[in-house]
Amino acid sequence: MKGKQKTTHVSETKKKVVTELGDLIKKKKTILIASIKNIPGGQFQEIVKGLRGKAVVKVPKKNLIFRAIDGAKNEDLKKLESKIDDSFAILFSDMDGFELAGELLKSKTPSKAKVGQVAPEDIMVEAGPTDLVPGPAISELGAVGLKVQVEGGKLSIKENKVIVKKGETISQKASDIMSKLDIKPFSIGFIPLCVFDNESKVFYAEINIDTEGTLNNLKYAFGKALPFALNIGYISNDTIKFMIMKAGNQAKRINRIMTGEPEVVETATEESKEEVKEEPKVDAAAGLAGLFG
Repeated sequence: MKGKQKTTHVSETKKKVVTELGDLIKKKKTILIASIKNIPGGQFQEIVKGLRGKAVVKVPKKNLIFRAIDGAKNEDLKKLESKIDDSFAILFSDMDGFELAGELLKSKTPSKAKVGQVAPEDIMVEAGPTDLVPGPAISELGAVGLKVQVEGGKLSIKENKVIVKKGETISQKASDIMSKLDIKPFSIGFIPLCVFDNESKVFYAEINIDTEGTLNNLKYAFGKALPFALNIGYISNDTIKFMIMKAGNQAKRINRIMTGEPEVVETATEESKEEVKEEPKVDAAAGLAGLFG
């Protein structure tokens, strides 16, 4: 006698969730996976509230989102599954994926340090006044290497001090001091992990957005652009006045050589010194060395 074949019963509620997820996958331009690990419920709701009108946030069970992704029958879309962990949210949006990731990073808020966490960067206590009064706090601050003095009845930090180095585990003493001084070295929020662009059908496995670093790179490149442009003879509104000045100086030198006139060295007046200060200096050789070195 043959045994009965087992059948898996899927509740109507689960079917409805899979259908809803499948519809969002078909309709939305961007599908983003974000980590929501260690985010308190209240803060999670605040982030979701801030994303209204920009993205639909879902936190389904893994097997349900896997079913929805498989139902889309798109091999590139299935790459999202490798980034889905136990603590995740999936966001659907018509925004560009990197623009949405930027919104998530902006929504992060400072958080206090907990014992056992690893410092993301050096954690420094800066010199200056505190709201702590003399007493047990003196020895507590001293226990993490802080030098203090009493000013106006309150404790004041005498000099800057790194109390936890990057990569070190935060101790109970360090955590207590940071709490007393209201130092929040961590940030809590959605962490973008990967994104799938439904229009171009491209999967981005890593989302690294560093606005400050990008701006610094642009400033550096801009600073090197002028001397480089002058060196190669590129004519533009920014270079033309310097090229004319250079041509004029060269013409004067050629004229002196042809006529045999001695070169006149003028003594700069205070007024001319001020004019020189205002005129930007261009060092083509240094610029090229910085650009290609």
